[in-house]
Amino acid sequence: MIEEITDRQQEIMEAACKLLTAGGASGLTIKNLAKEMQFSESAIYRHFASKEEIIISLLQYLATSMDVRLTNAVSELQSPKEKFEAIFKNQLSFFSENPCYVVAVFSDGLMEESQRINEVILKIMGVKMKHVMAIIVEGQEKGIFTDEISAEEMIHLVIGTFRLQMFKWRVANFQFDIKSVGEKMIQSLLILLLKK
Repeated sequence: MIEEITDRQQEIMEAACKLLTAGGASGLTIKNLAKEMQFSESAIYRHFASKEEIIISLLQYLATSMDVRLTNAVSELQSPKEKFEAIFKNQLSFFSENPCYVVAVFSDGLMEESQRINEVILKIMGVKMKHVMAIIVEGQEKGIFTDEISAEEMIHLVIGTFRLQMFKWRVANFQFDIKSVGEKMIQSLLILLLKK
């Protein structure tokens, strides 16, 4: 949880983010991290038992902060369409400013490396699905979103589309404006979601 992270651990996580963004999962080593922070390797190990623990802490931080951010991104006064846009714009802004989390979620090797990392990635997906599902269900109940597709199927289309866009951005080494591309994605998804 966010409140359990010490200031020093937060500094290490920020340095790990920098290394992940610059060199991917293979660039994040305890040796490189110690060099980046001008620490000894043993100083890193005093705060984290392993590289895996650092990545898990990053991902747990993402899951917890995402839940808070997405809760605060919407208002009861907004329509389901406005909530849908707000949730995804919030995500796009966050990842645009913090691409290392995209690297952590989509790096080859990390998922094969650790079942614990997989479990935290699934937790992140669960947080996002919870928020988006509530909006889709509300939209269907109010007759704003189509009910020709079940909310359960629609959530796969929506989250799958978002994840594919994030993966493309990652593979392109963050070389395009994810916010403008993401805005088009949001509007395309709404064309599919909105009742004709």
